[in-house]
Amino acid sequence: MAISTQNTTLKNDGNNFLVILGGGESGVGTAILAKQKGYRVFVSDLGKIADKYKETLVEHQVEWEEEKHTENVLFEAGLVMKSPGIPEDAPMVNQLRGKGINVISEIEFASEFTESQIIGITGSNGKTTTTSLTHHILKNGDLNVSMAGNIGKSFARQVAENAAETFVLELSSFQLDGIENFRPHIAVLTNITPDHLDRYNHRFEEYIASKFRITKNQTEEDFFIYDADNEIIAKWLKEFPIRSRKLPFSLQEELENGACIKNDEIQIKIDNNIFTMPTNTLSLEGKHNAKNAMAAATVAQLLRIRKETIRESLENFQGVEHRLEKVLKINNVQYINDSKATNVNATYYALESMEAETVWIVGGVDKGNDYSELLSLVNEKVKAIVCLGVDNSRIQNAFGNCVDTIVETRNMEEAVREAYRLSEKGDAVLLSPACASFDLFKNYEDRGRQFKDAVRNL
Repeated sequence: MAISTQNTTLKNDGNNFLVILGGGESGVGTAILAKQKGYRVFVSDLGKIADKYKETLVEHQVEWEEEKHTENVLFEAGLVMKSPGIPEDAPMVNQLRGKGINVISEIEFASEFTESQIIGITGSNGKTTTTSLTHHILKNGDLNVSMAGNIGKSFARQVAENAAETFVLELSSFQLDGIENFRPHIAVLTNITPDHLDRYNHRFEEYIASKFRITKNQTEEDFFIYDADNEIIAKWLKEFPIRSRKLPFSLQEELENGACIKNDEIQIKIDNNIFTMPTNTLSLEGKHNAKNAMAAATVAQLLRIRKETIRESLENFQGVEHRLEKVLKINNVQYINDSKATNVNATYYALESMEAETVWIVGGVDKGNDYSELLSLVNEKVKAIVCLGVDNSRIQNAFGNCVDTIVETRNMEEAVREAYRLSEKGDAVLLSPACASFDLFKNYEDRGRQFKDAVRNL
């Protein structure tokens, strides 16, 4: 049902004509919801649309085009939904806004059509784990809850197809850039470290402001859960006060209200209602996961989930794929898939959690990384580095003086073979790239799956 420039039948329906830029999960989900709500819909993608999404568009009688933007159609839109992968300053987006056409995100569009309770979770790292863990606890607490956003099926598709009373949304900065009225009842900010600066004019302040958009429409009736140890967050809150009620979590200080560690226990206090749990019973290891657990448990406390249910859920949660995922032990060497570590801070957490001598597989598309914060951990934990990328010069320059062995590889099979050769009994092999994946792989999931396949084939 693709349309061409010559024979389009679409006419200007004013505010009832929705143009969707991008034919991926968020675009197709928005198309389904928009058709359901009586919009005339047109999907336009500069790239190829995957077959499974074409089939869905045809099934829902949505017109579409690929590998082009037909301007005379797009400029008739009353409203445009831009998929998060398209930059804010893309030429077509600038042209649409120049004509006074409102360009929003899928999250904004979908939120207009649901009265469900929304929990929004963002952050440079930890948001996927915190979102999955929060959903796990709430589901175990018998809430009618669904998970969406940057994870699984799109929010728009779930609003169209799913009558969940509560949505737990993982939100990227790109999704938050396109909101106007979106208002989560509970907002969680796991942390902020430099990431995606190529999309923010290499200005960290713009990226920080993007993350804090999650609080933009919150009122005194809403809640904001955040990492009090993160200096960037603390500084922003001093300079730009927010209206929602603040519930911090911290590993470093004892808090009157919020979550902290006291006597090797997580303690969460909200209005004198106290939840406690020993840290050594958490299923996920590492200090960063203690923070993720505190954030998720704080949400559960606010929603009055039974304390025993929260404890059991934190004890039996299995973690998310590609995040410090233990794959196999071969010759008493543990192979760990942390492909989701696409920035330096995520890799910092991974290296920090390593207890064995580590062969570290690192590299990919460098987003202007500053590797200096990893030096002390690499000195302490890493015995050899396997570079996996098209250009590994910055990694070699950063770590050449603190690791004796650095090898270059150009595909995953070769990287895993080298790591196998360099590792000894009792070691760990850690894939934690600190970089994006697009030089050699479709995405971080593809990279992680190739790692697991290569390990299983050793």
